[in-house]
Amino acid sequence: MNDTPHRARQFASDTYAGICPEAMEALVAANRDHAAAYGDDPWTARAAALLCDFFETDCHVFFVLTGTAANALALAALCQSYHSVLCHADAHIQTDECAAPEYAGKGIKLVPLPGRDGKLTPDVIATAVASRDDVHSPKPHVVSLSQATEVGTVYRPEELKAMSAAARERGLRVHVDGARFANALATLDVPPRAVTWEAGIDVLSFGGTKNGLAGGDLIVFFRRDLAEDFAFRRKQAGHLPAKMRFLAAPWVALLESNALLRNAWHANGMARMLERELSAFGQLRILYPVDANAVFIDMPAPWINGLHRRGWHFYTIGGGQRFMCSWDTTADDVAALVADLRTLV
Repeated sequence: MNDTPHRARQFASDTYAGICPEAMEALVAANRDHAAAYGDDPWTARAAALLCDFFETDCHVFFVLTGTAANALALAALCQSYHSVLCHADAHIQTDECAAPEYAGKGIKLVPLPGRDGKLTPDVIATAVASRDDVHSPKPHVVSLSQATEVGTVYRPEELKAMSAAARERGLRVHVDGARFANALATLDVPPRAVTWEAGIDVLSFGGTKNGLAGGDLIVFFRRDLAEDFAFRRKQAGHLPAKMRFLAAPWVALLESNALLRNAWHANGMARMLERELSAFGQLRILYPVDANAVFIDMPAPWINGLHRRGWHFYTIGGGQRFMCSWDTTADDVAALVADLRTLV
């Protein structure tokens, strides 16, 4: 018999959280009557228009079912089979997507690179490109950045511009894995254009699943020529939902109500609260800057086991213990975790 206490909310992942009220209401509204299939519905058209307004440019938007599909299909669209993608060693595409980019790209190779606090730098890119330029090695063609990174840090606009410039000098395109892009925006407090196309980003995988949606992430092409024939690639991969409105309508709601950023602001705020509480424990060490909604700590093994016994779920990843806050994390959730931690001390 399992006597582990039940916890209504957890810190293991922001994907544990449910659907936010705005998204749920949009789903109910989209369900009231029939609508055209495969994206020929008013919600999909409205979402695309809102996203062009959001980014202040004529971008080309595609809905897919998962974040893995968004990354894999975006990279496949940018690459030939003999190309390589330069990414951080901890990038989600490298560690947690079961070789989906390589599968979708029919042989593209991911090249993991080092970088402090989960970030790549122009010097690292330059070194990687210069290391091999012969026909026996895959040809570098894309730099993929994570925003926010896998350890919860955030690239500033000037960092992205420097990365894009380094890529352009070497004939590379730039992709951003934005599974937590909204959390990065909430921290930076800059217009979305400042950390996308103005900073030299070609394609963004824009995540909503971790920010209050049931599913349905986006691939946003800031250069329309790169999206040529992408509709066929998406269909072939099985990511053209017949009932597209149920992916699009929640995005409309989040954009029109500003819940997109409000949810992210809240999650980030809870992470900062958790960081402050954990910093009071002298035996704990915060491993990375808390830029978004993740807190990474170095915790003694007895405390890890003790929290697990008390029903808390969290991952040991990125060199420590990761605690993720979500759109519905509350101050009471943080207080409950900290209270249990105090009993272990």
